[in-house]
This record gives sequence, structure tokens and C-alpha cells, in this order.
Amino acid sequence: MQPKILLVDDRDDNLISLESILEKDDYHFVKAYSGKQVLKILLHEFDFALILMDVQMPNINGFETARLIYEREKLRNIPIIFITANNFGEENVFKGYEAGAVDYIYKPVNADILRAKVSVFVELYNKNRQLILQEQKLVGINKNLEIEINERKSSEEKVSMLNKQLLENISLLESANKDLDLFVLMASHDLQAPLRKIRMFSDMLLHHSEQLGESEKTYINRIGQVSKQMQELINDLLEFCKVSGQEDPEEMVDPNIVLNDIILELDEIIKEKKAKIVVEPLPVLFINPALLRPLFFNLLSNSLKYSKKNVAPHIRIYSKISNESKGRKVSGRPLQYCRLCIEDNGVGFEQKYAEEVFDMFRRLHPKSEFEGTGIGLALCKKIAEKNNGHIYARSQPGEGTTIIISLPIERISEKNAVL
Repeated sequence: MQPKILLVDDRDDNLISLESILEKDDYHFVKAYSGKQVLKILLHEFDFALILMDVQMPNINGFETARLIYEREKLRNIPIIFITANNFGEENVFKGYEAGAVDYIYKPVNADILRAKVSVFVELYNKNRQLILQEQKLVGINKNLEIEINERKSSEEKVSMLNKQLLENISLLESANKDLDLFVLMASHDLQAPLRKIRMFSDMLLHHSEQLGESEKTYINRIGQVSKQMQELINDLLEFCKVSGQEDPEEMVDPNIVLNDIILELDEIIKEKKAKIVVEPLPVLFINPALLRPLFFNLLSNSLKYSKKNVAPHIRIYSKISNESKGRKVSGRPLQYCRLCIEDNGVGFEQKYAEEVFDMFRRLHPKSEFEGTGIGLALCKKIAEKNNGHIYARSQPGEGTTIIISLPIERISEKNAVL
């Protein structure tokens, strides 16, 4: 299936020019000559990989059209790149990004830059479709499993057969999850090639900056910033997928040493925000050392990021020993857990979202206020579960947040762990 691209311009020659530049890449083009026509098309079609839209159009301009598009839930994931011949000031450029644009391209259009940018978003679109298909397969497996469970409850023999089938299906689900993680890992890796091209073209333009005006330099720098954000997203996806491949914990680790290193790494932003970090002595834990660092780094970075304006962040890190064994035993004794708590005085959030904040790409605050990829807390949750623990949050708007990670203080293995 050819990726669909919506081309929007009130001049037919501009549409023909865009189509001629991109036609060899085997895209399917849909053309519109006004904002009203765009909205009419999107009432019936919304499976577009990208929208390339002129800013200056009669009646409804590009900014207003973008705002109306993103009011519909089904259309919010379609990226929009504005194409314009005007050199907008900072305020109008920000207005475009605020309307939902992911980038600007200026006329006369540089064919190589246009193709590179379009290829990145089309690649993201294709990978996303494949992930959705994988998810649909998993949903289908679960649905079939539920039907089988209902049908096989009639007799002990059927229940026995069902148990066997359940084990097989669990194995299939685990295999599917591993394949999905591998797919995301490979997809993220493949996305870096077109991204490198964008950054390379930007660097080449900056290398010849003596021929450019200040506004052109600003726009090139913005391309670099957007590329950097995408690189951060790809790196976070790769980090997320690597967690599944990590070995089970095999050694005792002193979290105090790891935490001190992270605080030194974040020293610049700590000084910038005049943050105060109080670290109480933490116990040695049985945890994979390769996973402890990203766990602390993401949680501490979040506390610094989601601080109140004009209020110095105050972060307290401490621990408690808990007998929350939930029936589990190690060597005949109830399993003990260490609760690692990261408490801050930041913006906080409503407690009803305490579970949702750990979902992938879940954001409770506008991206314009707080940057990020929406993967950090999902990664922390995966790390906690990978180390036989769990994570949860307590928070109130304006009163800060406390993240609690519960981890076992002893090694859990098939030999010494029982229910």
C-alpha cells in the first residue's frame, strides 16, 4: 500500500512542483487547493502519512487549517510540514509550531531536503502501521484464548486440555512480545539513517553560514533542534527495547555510588535550577547494575524537569524496608522488599493518573511546557518488573510527586523462591 501524502497549495504550479520532486519515491498524492477542501477531504480520508501545506491561502490560512485538523482525535497523529515563501519572525514561526506543525520548508524548495524530511515521516508511518498489525495479532490471540476458555469449562478433561493450550499460548505471546521488541529495536535503528541525512544537510548549510542571513541561520538551527528531539526519541526506544535483553540480576549493587555519579552528571542543570538534593543512605540491592543507572537517571531527571517555575526544586531520596512479600518466600522466609523513594516539590499531577503515567508515550503536561519523549517512566516500570519489583506514584497537583520503586533485597531464583 502506497503511503498517502496530502499536498495543499492554492497554486497548481506549486502542487505540480512538489509532486514532481517526490513522484519517484512511489507515494500516492492527494491534492487540495484550500483549507476548506483539506477539511472536506479529511472527513472521509485520514490515513495520511504526511501533510505538506502552504501557509498563505485564501479564506483559511495554513495555521488555522492545522488547528482545525488537530481538533479531531483521528487526525492528531498526522504530521504537518508548512511550506512557505515568507521569512516569518520568531513569533509567527512559534505560531506555526503551536498550531501543530512539525517543521517548515521554505520556497524555493530544496529537493534533497524535502525528500529527506518526507522519507523520515513516511518511514515512521510505515513502522507504526506494522506495529499496529502486530498489536492486532496479539489482540486476536487473546480473543481466541478467551473463547477457548469459555468452551472448555464443561469437564475436567477439557480443563486439562485447556491448561495445556494456555501454556502453549503463553509461550506464543512471549515469543510475539520478544519479536515486537526486536522489531522496535530494528525500526529505531533503521530510522537513524534518514535522520543522519537531515542533520548532515543542516550542518552543511551552517558550514556556509556566511552566505545566510540571521533568520535563515535560525531556521537551520530549528531543523537541528527537531532532529535532536527525534534522535532522543530513537535513543529512548532503543534503551526501552534493550531492557528485555538484559540478564537477570546476578550481583549486589550499591545504589549510593550509582546515584552520586548521576548527580555529578546532572550538575549543570542542578546548579541552573538551584536544586537541593538530599540523599539518605540507601541499602545494597540485588539488581542488574546495567539497569539501575537508567532507572535513577530518568527519575531524577523527571524531578528536575517537572519543577515549578521560580521555585527551586527540592528532591529527597530515601528508602524503607518493607515485608510486602505477598506470600512469596526466599529460603523459607518471607521475602523482604526495599522501597526506594524519590520525593520532589514539583508541579505534580492528579492521583487518578498514577498508573497511566507509566504508559508508553503518556504525557500529562503540554509538550510546549516540558520537553521529553514520554518513554522515561515506561522504561522505569519495565526495569522494576525486570528485577522482580514494581513501581508506583503518589502525587497531587502543585504539591509534588513521590515515586516508589519496590525491589527485593535478596536474590530470587527458581530454587529459593516459592509462593
